[in-house]
Amino acid sequence: MPDQIVADDALSAEDTKLVTLARHSRTRVGAAEGAAVRDQDGRTYAAASVNLTSLTLTALQLAVAQAVSAGATKLEAAAVVTEAAELESAGLAAVRDLAADAPVHLAGPDGSLSGTVVL
Repeated sequence: MPDQIVADDALSAEDTKLVTLARHSRTRVGAAEGAAVRDQDGRTYAAASVNLTSLTLTALQLAVAQAVSAGATKLEAAAVVTEAAELESAGLAAVRDLAADAPVHLAGPDGSLSGTVVL
């Protein structure tokens, strides 16, 4: 069953924290997007997109990589803050590597929720 975006206007406090972390990561460095993930132990990891000559990573890919490098084996949820209307596929694939059913919240630069990608 493919992932799909569903309307979701109410987030838990923990998922609201993910959106806030993603938003601040994006703003801090002026990146195109920011992302945050929460692992199986409740630890959070936030990142901004990287676009160098030799390395390009989406914010969500980098947040997942940080979680994995810290020992995470599962993700509970993720959030991406971006001006884009859709979630990019590379970051979503990275989340799905650790959690087939984790919701991925998509929010605009002001933190307003656009929707949630679910399996």
